[in-house]
Amino acid sequence: MNDTSTFISDLSEFIKTNPELFVITGAGVSHGSGIPTYRDDIGNWKGNSPIQHADFVKKESSRKRYWARSFSGWPNISSAKPNSAHLALADIESMGYLKVLVTQNVDRLHQKAGHQDVIDLHGRLDQVICMDCGNLICREELQEWLCKKNPHMLEKEDTRIAFGPDGDAEVREEMIQSMKVPSCSSCFGLLKPNVVFYGSTVKKEIVYHLSDLLLQAKALLVIGTSLMVYSSFRFCKQANENCIPIACINQGATRADKLFSLKVDGDCSEVLIKLRNSLIS
Repeated sequence: MNDTSTFISDLSEFIKTNPELFVITGAGVSHGSGIPTYRDDIGNWKGNSPIQHADFVKKESSRKRYWARSFSGWPNISSAKPNSAHLALADIESMGYLKVLVTQNVDRLHQKAGHQDVIDLHGRLDQVICMDCGNLICREELQEWLCKKNPHMLEKEDTRIAFGPDGDAEVREEMIQSMKVPSCSSCFGLLKPNVVFYGSTVKKEIVYHLSDLLLQAKALLVIGTSLMVYSSFRFCKQANENCIPIACINQGATRADKLFSLKVDGDCSEVLIKLRNSLIS
C-alpha cells in the first residue's frame, strides 16, 4: 500500500460510485488536534488502562482518580481546534457524499468543524450527567466547581502534563487522594461524564437507529479507528452481512481488515486532504 496516489484515486472512485456514505470516525481523526490516540499501529493499548464503568460507580477511589485526571486533562480537550482531517471531511459532507457521520470521539470537534449531521456514538465529554436524576451539567461549569473545591490541583506539576485520549492526564498520587468528588446539585446523586465508559454499552435505541441508517446507505467508510471495540465493529459486520461495501482510511491494522473492499493505510489528515481535492477535481 505504498502508492498512496493510486489508492486515493480508487477511494475517490469508491465514493463517487457510492455517494450516500455511512461514515465512522475514531481517535486517529483527532490526533492532529493534540488529542492522543488509544492504540498503536497494531491495535495494542497505549498508556494506562481505561476507567471501567463498574469501578467508577462502585468505588470512590476510582471517582477521585477520574476527576483528578479529568481536571488536569479537560483544558486540552476544551481548547482543541478541528484539524485538517475534520475540515476536509466537513468539505466532503458539503459536497453531498455523506449520509451520516458516526464518531467514537467524545471531543465534539466534528461539530466545531461545521458538520451538520453527527451522531456521538460514545457520548460527549462537554457534558456531565447525574446517574440518579438525569440532570445535565456543562463540563466547563463543573470545572469551575472542581477548581474551587480542589485548590491543591492548581499546584504546578514538576514536569510537562502528559495528556490522555479521553480528556484525562497524568497526576501525582497525593493529588488524587485529596480530590473532592462532585455530586449533583439537584439531588446529590452520582455525577459522571456523559460518555460511555469501558464495561458499559451504547444505548440500544442508538444502535437500532444507526443500524437502520446503515441499511439505507450505499457504502461504509471507516476513518481513523482500529475498530477494536465492538460498538463500532458491529457496523462493519452488519455491512458485510448485507453486502454493503466498506472502505477504510487508517494508519495501522484494524479488527475489520478482512472485510474491506479498499483500505488506504496512512495519516488521516494527509489522506482526507488529498481525497477532498480529488473529489473536487
